[in-house]
Amino acid sequence: MKWQGRQGSSNVRSSKGGGKVLGGGIGGIIIAGILWLVFGVNPMTALQTGQAVTGGGNSGTSTEPATSTDRDTQFVKVVLADTEAVWHQIFNEAGSTYQEPSLILFNGQVSSACGSASAATGPFYCPGDQTVYLDTSFFVEMRQKLGISGDQQGSGDQENQGKAGDFAQAYVIAHEVGHHVQTLLGISQQVSEASRQVSRSEANKLSVLQELQADCFAGVWAQRNQERVQFLEAGDIDEAVNAAGQIGDDRLAKAGGGAVVPDNFTHGTSQQRVEWFTRGLESGNVQSCDTFSGAL
Repeated sequence: MKWQGRQGSSNVRSSKGGGKVLGGGIGGIIIAGILWLVFGVNPMTALQTGQAVTGGGNSGTSTEPATSTDRDTQFVKVVLADTEAVWHQIFNEAGSTYQEPSLILFNGQVSSACGSASAATGPFYCPGDQTVYLDTSFFVEMRQKLGISGDQQGSGDQENQGKAGDFAQAYVIAHEVGHHVQTLLGISQQVSEASRQVSRSEANKLSVLQELQADCFAGVWAQRNQERVQFLEAGDIDEAVNAAGQIGDDRLAKAGGGAVVPDNFTHGTSQQRVEWFTRGLESGNVQSCDTFSGAL
């Protein structure tokens, strides 16, 4: 993946501890007419997807601008800037304005408007403060468990192609930004309300639908960003597909030695995650990301 030398986002911060996280609350929900323009479907039916919004709470983390000398931090800044450029373009095409999220890099533990989290939580998006949270160990985990070290990217080594590298990490970040888009479109709020009215297994199904849509949004981003800056290299798509397959609920359950229970799934199977990411990638169109039409 080609990312060096390109401008990074100014919305990336590093946590320091004490104080409060920067950023505002949920706002600027896109009106129903814009939802219809963007997705081409009835927002009251097809746009009711499923990520239950976690509870509120006050943030307990102060932030400062992240250093641009750290390779991983600079990488995150460039990827976030790429998502900003693409989603600004998509929202502008729909006659609306994209509101950029913040991204907090933390080490070990962090407090957000959605509560406290640790590195074990993995990357997550909090709609309460419209912020993506990313533990710095994320990069190490991706390289150790899913692929190769960053300096092996672009080496031409065929054995390493299809394994996690820079683009696999970018896919994860783009997925979390996809949840921000869902918040701006009012999808997360609709899902939260719907989830409170159904059983746990049904709420899990709604969560799967929304997670798969975020995967599809990540694919849309990749396609549109490729048109914009031609950043993809040989093997990059395989990296993301491999990462999507590795983090399916069924794969994770088997890896943990547990039973595969579909009613407990919250993110989708490996096959589903790969299929929806690929669908967004091939179309470059958010209208292809209707994971939920007729589900409710």
